Amino acid sequence: QVQLVESGGGLVQAGGSLRLSCAASGRSFSGAFMSWFRQAPGKGREFVGAISWSGRRTSYVDSVKGRLTISRDNAKNTVYLQMNSLKPEDTAVYYCNAGPDPATATLAWGPGTQVTVSS
Repeated sequence: QVQLVESGGGLVQAGGSLRLSCAASGRSFSGAFMSWFRQAPGKGREFVGAISWSGRRTSYVDSVKGRLTISRDNAKNTVYLQMNSLKPEDTAVYYCNAGPDPATATLAWGPGTQVTVSS
C-alpha cells in the first residue's frame, strides 16, 4: 500500500524559511506529477504547486510564485517544498500527492505537516 509522509513543518517568523519533504513508500511514481496542497484553518484544501516526473516542468499558484520552489529526487521517491519569505497567510497543514496532471491527487492523503508563520 502506498504511503505518503510529509515532514519538515514548524513555527517560523514572517520572512523565514522552511523546507518540507514528502516521502512516498510502496511504489515508484514513474511519470507522475507530484503536487503540494495546503489547508488553512477553516478552509478547504488548495493546490500550491506541482512538479513533473522529469523535474523540468513546475507550476505554482500566483500567491506563492517566487517564494516557494518544488523539487524532487526520484531515486529517493521524495519531493521537496522549499519555502522562503514566508507570510502569515502561508500558515496551513501541507500535504503532497501524486497524479497524472498538476493538482491531481490519486492517493490516500498522508498526515500532512503543520506550518505556522507568526507575524
